[in-house]
Amino acid sequence: MAYLLGLDVGTTGAKALLTDASGEVLAAATAEYPIFTPQPLWSEQDPADWWRGSQAALRAVVAQAGIDTSAIAGLGLTGQMHGSVFLDAQGAVIRPALLWNDQRTAAECAEITYRVGETRLSEIAGNPALTGFQAPKILWLRNHEPEQYARVRRVLLPKDYIRYLLSGDFATDASDAAGTLLLDLHTRDWSDEILERLHLPRDWFPQVYEGPEITGHLLPDVAAMLGLPAGLPIIAGGGDNAAAAVGTGVIREGMLSSSLGTSGVLFAHCDNLTLDPRGRLHTFCHAVPGKYHLMGVTLAAGGSFRWLRDLLGVSAIGSQLAAIVGSMPEAGPQSGAPGFDELTAEAAQVPPGAEGLLFLPYLSGERTPHMDPLARGGFIGLTMRHKRAHLVRAIMEGVVYSLRDSLEIMRELGIPTNQIHVTGGGGRSPLWRQMQADIYGTAVAVPAVEEGPAYGAALLAGVGTGIFADVAAACDTAVKTLTHTSPDATRQSYYDACYQTYHGLYATLRETMHKLNALAQ
Repeated sequence: MAYLLGLDVGTTGAKALLTDASGEVLAAATAEYPIFTPQPLWSEQDPADWWRGSQAALRAVVAQAGIDTSAIAGLGLTGQMHGSVFLDAQGAVIRPALLWNDQRTAAECAEITYRVGETRLSEIAGNPALTGFQAPKILWLRNHEPEQYARVRRVLLPKDYIRYLLSGDFATDASDAAGTLLLDLHTRDWSDEILERLHLPRDWFPQVYEGPEITGHLLPDVAAMLGLPAGLPIIAGGGDNAAAAVGTGVIREGMLSSSLGTSGVLFAHCDNLTLDPRGRLHTFCHAVPGKYHLMGVTLAAGGSFRWLRDLLGVSAIGSQLAAIVGSMPEAGPQSGAPGFDELTAEAAQVPPGAEGLLFLPYLSGERTPHMDPLARGGFIGLTMRHKRAHLVRAIMEGVVYSLRDSLEIMRELGIPTNQIHVTGGGGRSPLWRQMQADIYGTAVAVPAVEEGPAYGAALLAGVGTGIFADVAAACDTAVKTLTHTSPDATRQSYYDACYQTYHGLYATLRETMHKLNALAQ
């Protein structure tokens, strides 16, 4: 019997899982680590925490499974995208890593756009310059910490720093590299033109592989520490969204996934490179060799729910809430404090549209389609009639409206939307699942196994080590559908009207949002 490992270097923690050759999950473990916000709009982590978390998760999985580890065929890697790990000539970390949700780099985005050209940047990299991407973070270091910048000899993405510690190799995959703004999507390799215009050395950046390719092998001393076989093949893997798409079977035209975690992601597989000429959607390489995907992102999906829970002083965290916002440390329960299940049960008693209440989920700025780090969230339509349950329902609906913004752009571009697989808390919550079917106007399906990006990384490891012939064969073997939810025609019609009102709010309030941000500064 052969086994496969997947490791996800996530934002809230590292998750490892072990599957057999049929894709059945035999063991899974998560180790948490902190996020630091030393200044407003900043978001950082210590890469050493990722390494400690990855070690703990891998050791825990091996202990749980109780298998002959020599039968493990390969380890696939995935993780949070866009982060910047700066290494010196000795391979030591120079400063804390800047994360995907760090918003400090607006000036550097403008610099990149000026140096490369807005149109040319989109032609090559498929996206406009956004604060979350890696390239502006590198320029920020050059502009604001020149002494640290002078020490840089390597720049890695989060999962690829863990790869370096596991195998000693500097490598990445095309899907994760596409989120740096430095990759040529046509060649699926670093763009010499962009690097030259930004005055960045090409040798700082790792070799680019396709998702199922072997990038190296586990070092003997690390293997002994983890209880894994020395020489274990390490697979390129993918960025978290691309790996999660593999894990939920979104690997063919017409297939999409809607994932509600800390952030919300609408992901569409594309056989060919498809660009939004207005730059409202992200275009990245897929973890499937030679394929691509379009992606819309709302930065605060489950994060908005967590914000409301914390604001209400709710300490008892239901199991479904943990699934939505990622693993979090348990707080001591307060007497009478409702958990997530109780809050959603209350929201289910409120009619669709929350009796005229809308929520803009821009609590961390926004990515798709507004690309505005200064966007602000808000409730619109509050009255004395509205209670806690209305706020909860409005947040849940507002998050789905924000993802429908991306769905409408995909439809405008001619992307077929035949199947939508819902994952994360949005798949496990019956209320949120029905909302998605009604608001998208499309039936949604829940995969039978939804273990997130780590599961997709394990399947990619199976392809790279020959257990599966290709990614399609891996998904056809391992990915099954659990439930289908169809839209209700009456609710769908009403939600269409609510969405049209929601859709116009950002343009109406944008100037006010920016003025409020300036006042807060």
